[in-house]
Amino acid sequence: MADTKVWGIHTKNDNLFLKENVVAIGWNEMGDISDIQSDREKLKQKFPLVYPNKKPGAAPTACGQIYRFINEVKIGDYIIFPSKSDRKVNIGQITGEHYYKNENKEHYPRRRSVKWLKTGIPRTSFSQGALYEIGSAMTFFTVKEYADEFLAALDKSNYTPIINETDDEVEEISLQADSIIETTRDYVLKQLSTYTKGFDFEDVVADLLRAMGYKVTQSPKGGDRGIDIVIYKDELPPRIVVQVKSYDRDVPEKDVQALKGAMHNNDYGLFVTLSDYSENAKKYLNDHTEIRGISGSELVDLLLQYYDKLSDKYRAIIPLKKVYIPDVSES
Repeated sequence: MADTKVWGIHTKNDNLFLKENVVAIGWNEMGDISDIQSDREKLKQKFPLVYPNKKPGAAPTACGQIYRFINEVKIGDYIIFPSKSDRKVNIGQITGEHYYKNENKEHYPRRRSVKWLKTGIPRTSFSQGALYEIGSAMTFFTVKEYADEFLAALDKSNYTPIINETDDEVEEISLQADSIIETTRDYVLKQLSTYTKGFDFEDVVADLLRAMGYKVTQSPKGGDRGIDIVIYKDELPPRIVVQVKSYDRDVPEKDVQALKGAMHNNDYGLFVTLSDYSENAKKYLNDHTEIRGISGSELVDLLLQYYDKLSDKYRAIIPLKKVYIPDVSES
């Protein structure tokens, strides 16, 4: 048992796994790689030739999974398979060596036979930490931290489902939730920085302001005289003039001063940037409360808050889907 490992695997074909008693991985475009399957470097060299549109970082991750499935999994190792169709957990034991099946261009051609020891275990039988571990973003992965908890579920006589979370597990849930939030925020900011530089960024901000309920007028491109957008909450004053900068650097004080110089009496100002403000610019904003500065981080918060009301064009640039994550705050 000392050398026995516990693995985790995901699939979109639950029936294949459970009815044919196999576990399998794809990357079928790689074809039969029996001549190089034991050479991780050659796998990484072939991957970009087969998948030229994949990002450079995809090769090590994908080839690592292929290599481990073929070379490191041993007969007798355990496999944890969370099925998506019924949201249950299935535990099996590897019973055969790797083989390649390419009949009818199988979507999951790299396979191993498995004996399912226990299937259909409710997810509520496991701690949240254990569920997070088998919720890995990878197709094939090792299960380390909670391996004992999953294997304990095989002992029908002594197994007691996890009911209450420990303090450590609650903290882990909180950290995982925070990580998801920060990853999403980073993604939104990166998409904006990559695809909406210059005048396109003005259009994003204008679309957001419309989503927030403002009446929006954009200045002609290149001739704004310090004002990119003019907005009203309704037909009546005050007028709010908006300057937009898609800088990669902090906004200097002089740029905020330029907005102030373009404002009429009784105007309010709004400065929007993808980055942040220099210390002097922040001080200037504090001293001139008629101007509001929105940083890249604050802009992301607003985009997420009004995402459902954005136009299809910008939701396509920042594709997101709504999910619920645990809230384990003390309140």
